[in-house]
Amino acid sequence: MNEIKKALAKLPKKHRITFDTLILRLTTRDFLGLNITKLKGHKDIYRLRHGRLRIIFRMDKEQLLIIEVGL
Repeated sequence: MNEIKKALAKLPKKHRITFDTLILRLTTRDFLGLNITKLKGHKDIYRLRHGRLRIIFRMDKEQLLIIEVGL
């Protein structure tokens, strides 16, 4: 099991549902109203914050790569 799946398994059910919704919005490039910040010192790595939930991801033109998930 990879690290992202382990981190998601540790999250409460409420946050897993929120995670699924946020990932769907990211993949469809619906950024309106999302708290997304580019991380300093990185070209294409971003942080999405929703309440206590944090998602660190890399996004380019074709692909979305989740790097870390946590509270």
